[in-house]
Amino acid sequence: MTTPSALQNEPPTLSALQNEPPTRNALQNESRATSSAEPTGPVGRPAKGRTRILLTGMSAVGKSTLVGLLRSRGHCAVDLDEGYTTESIGQPGEVLWLEDRVQDLLDGPQDVLFVAGCASNQGRFRDDFDHIVLLSAPPEVIRQRLRTRDTNPFGKTPEQEDRVLTDLAEVEPLLRAVADTEIVTTDGPERALEQLLELVR
Repeated sequence: MTTPSALQNEPPTLSALQNEPPTRNALQNESRATSSAEPTGPVGRPAKGRTRILLTGMSAVGKSTLVGLLRSRGHCAVDLDEGYTTESIGQPGEVLWLEDRVQDLLDGPQDVLFVAGCASNQGRFRDDFDHIVLLSAPPEVIRQRLRTRDTNPFGKTPEQEDRVLTDLAEVEPLLRAVADTEIVTTDGPERALEQLLELVR
């Protein structure tokens, strides 16, 4: 099992484990669940005056790239793969957010906070976000990115690529169902960033 301390040592190059998407059944169950954390504002929403935006989506859609661009422009942005995830004990290969750590992050003082990630238990935090943004790309683009990217080893084998494309068909529709906005990243990260920042202007 991958430990949180091990994950903290791996950014920005992420392990295959960290980038494997949630299973279909787990995401369905979690998206129906109510948050177990104490609400930080009315009706479980973030505290008044603070904005929390989740960037979610499958592997190779550009989550980590957008976090890097946001940081370079002075925005508070966190990739949850960087020390906020672990592996499910009962389901090897299934990614889970470390709920206490994620809740502490969301309860932080930042006026605007972008959080990027995709995990089986993310549905528990649905009401903690003001906006959920699904990042997406067509299968052929995903395939090309998996084969050519040098920042992440996941997706390089035929088996991993097949899994990503299978999950793209099965899991992405579940993410789309709960997203407030979808940004297709085929026009490049700068265009995706422009669209994203429109949400908080």
